[in-house]
Formats: sequence, C-alpha cells, structure tokens
Amino acid sequence: MDPANVRPELVSTLENSSIFEKNPEYKKALEVASIPERIIQFRVVWENDKGECQVNKGYRVQFNSALGPYKGGLRLHPTVNLSILKFLGFEQIFKNALTGLNMGGGKGGADFDPKGKSDNEIRKFCVSFMRELCKHIGPDTDVPAGDIGVGGREIGYMFGAYRAARNQWAGVLTGKGGSWGGSLIRPEATGYGLVYYVEHMIKYASGGKESFAGKRVAISGSGNVAQYAALKVIELGGIVISLSDSKGALIATDDKGFTPEHINNIAALKLERKALTDLENHTFKYIEGARPWKEVSKVDIALPSATQNEVSGEEAQALIDAGAKFIAEGSNMGCTQEAIDVFEAHRKEKKGDAIWYAPGKAANAGGVAVSGLEMAQNSARLKWTTEEVDEKLKGIMKACYENCLATAKEYVTPAEGEFPSLVAGANIAGFKKVAAAMQDQGDWW
Repeated sequence: MDPANVRPELVSTLENSSIFEKNPEYKKALEVASIPERIIQFRVVWENDKGECQVNKGYRVQFNSALGPYKGGLRLHPTVNLSILKFLGFEQIFKNALTGLNMGGGKGGADFDPKGKSDNEIRKFCVSFMRELCKHIGPDTDVPAGDIGVGGREIGYMFGAYRAARNQWAGVLTGKGGSWGGSLIRPEATGYGLVYYVEHMIKYASGGKESFAGKRVAISGSGNVAQYAALKVIELGGIVISLSDSKGALIATDDKGFTPEHINNIAALKLERKALTDLENHTFKYIEGARPWKEVSKVDIALPSATQNEVSGEEAQALIDAGAKFIAEGSNMGCTQEAIDVFEAHRKEKKGDAIWYAPGKAANAGGVAVSGLEMAQNSARLKWTTEEVDEKLKGIMKACYENCLATAKEYVTPAEGEFPSLVAGANIAGFKKVAAAMQDQGDWW
C-alpha cells in the first residue's frame, strides 16, 4: 500500500516540513506505518424477523499498537468496505497519539444497514458480529467504540455478547452505559473538548485579551457534538448563531442566538429521529438544503460538527468574508482539502489578521480522550465524578493544543507575525510520537 494513497494530506504535510531533513530515517517509519499490523475479515450470518438467513461482511483493521491497544470505532453502514476502514484507521492512529494517552489506532465495522431494522434484528446482528470479533479483541489488545450506526444500544448488545462468549466482564468496548462501566462526560466530550481547544487559540491570537464572551459562533450539525459544543459556547458567553441537519440550516435572526432550551428541544427531536423543521417556538430562519456557512452574515468562529467534507473551498472563502477568525473541526475531516488550502493561504498572507484553522484530529480528540479515560476507570474498577473527568479533559485538550503549536513552530517555522500551522503541527506531532515508539520497539530501524 503506497503511503500517498493512505492519506495524502498527512504525507504532504510531512514532506512540506523539515521533519525528513531533521530525521531522514522517518521516511522508513512512514513506509512501515502505512501498512496495518493486521486485518480481520469475516462473515456475519444472522436471522431477520421473517426467519430468513442474512449475511454481511465484517471487518476490523488493527492498524498500529505501538502506543497502546488498538482503539477506534465500529461503523455499521452499507458503504463500509476495507479501503474506507483503512483510511479511517490510519487517521485514528495519529489522533489517538495526540491525546497523550496509551492508545493505538484501528477501525472496524460491517456493511450492515441498521436503518429500518427492528431492535430484535439489530440485537441478532450484533451478537453474531461479536461472536467472531470477540476472538480478536480484549481490554489489552483492541478496544472498539461506537461510530456511525453504532450507539449505546449496539454497544450494549455487543458487550453482552462478548461477556457471554469470553466469560469475562472487561472494559473491551467504550461508550458503555453508566451503570456498567461507562464514563461520565463521554457524551459531552467531543463538543466540550472542541470548545476548550478553541479557547486556547483565542487566547494565543489575542494575547490573552479575548475569550468566547460576545463571539458569534456558527455551528453545523445538531447531533451530540454540535449540541454540547453549543451548550459550552453559551456557558462561556458566546452567541450560537446556527445549527443544521442533513435537510437544512437554522440561522439566528437576532443577537441572542440559540438558548440552552432550544438546544435541549433539538436534542429531544433528534432522539425521535425528527428533523429541525419540527422545532417549535423559535424565531430562527430555516433554509432548506443549505449549510450555515454562506447564510451567516457576521461570524467570529466556525465549528463544523456534522460530517466529513462539509466545508468547501467556496464556503471557506465565504466564512473569511463574513469575518471569521477561527475555524475548528468538530467533525472528522469536516473541511475539504480545497477549504484547508484557502484557510492556510489566508493564514500566510494576512498574518495576525488571518483566519486560523484547527484540524479535527486535534480539535475533536476530546471524544477519544474520554474513551481512554473510560478504559482507565475500567482497569482500576473505579468511577470518577463529572468534575474529575471534565478536569482531565481540559488538561488533555490544553496539552494537545500546546503540542500542535510547539511542533508547528519547530518543523514549519512561521514567518514574522504569522500564526503557526496547527494542521501541520497536529500531523507532525502525532506521526513523530508513533514513529519514535515504533523505533524503540523494533518495528523499523
């Protein structure tokens, strides 16, 4: 597998920095790290409610375990195939490295479509899927989590199937229920962590003079990342001016923006799988088929928190024109490569007046970080309080930001007055940590 096919963005970042000049031997590390340590493919046979035999393809890509047990989501979606999982698994290695916790990288799932299936069918699928997967995972080997199509219900069925098959109650999955090994703050973690990360960006850019207070924040999505990011922004004095779903965008028409009550009502709608059009008692403007980026007239901070490739090059320019100074991804790979190019060019050209971009592998690492904390609590057979987990999350996001910043300054030296490239800093910091650990352990030399 050619390293360039794995993640051109990561490879080009490394090549455009001084890392291969300072450490030419790291080219070998990239070549080795681009190939997964192990791939497991298996069939999943299950019975639908009509008593018919159904079959799906199951996968687990165990990409890299130099820093800890493989860690990454399980995705249930008809589009799942090996190349998508390799791509996501490779990205996961470096994201997990940035948390500073002991986690390797992996990804898995099946081409099963949970939409339109009964609870009973989902349970039967999960049990059959785990019957094979349980032979290849474990709390010190591989700890999967949820992803698209895998929420609390599916994690529960899989956890029960693992426990029955292996005769072990172990922290083998994260995102568990609160009474059986789950962690507090896990649902909030990605959104909260995103806002904590951006707080440090604002502090650095303003020389400590500014915060979220009074800032107009455009958020896309309305799932748990968007909801909790919005609540945290409001708590810190910011104004949330947009949310969206796959059918359209809600845009605030006044200076008050969304209230916590609005967000809670939206959360309730989402649980019933309803659209934002069903929201009652509000004065927002609903724009069908639109994302928020071109619809917001004046914006300070943009937080894409819906899905991949949700900010195009054109929308990136629209955000700059609307006055945005910070953009950080709550979603994985939320910005297209064209959008990233627009932000990075603006950063170089406009120096201290530029927009500053933070990639998801750093800005949204709070989610996987709290999964790591869930593993730690399971290993110690303890449950921490909300405050303890939140404090640890704040510390992880601060260290992650400082690591990205310092690495960018070292390997992609910014011009006078220019913000360091956080996308370069994140990619290089994650890669360097994994490469060094692999070398110490004899994975390459």
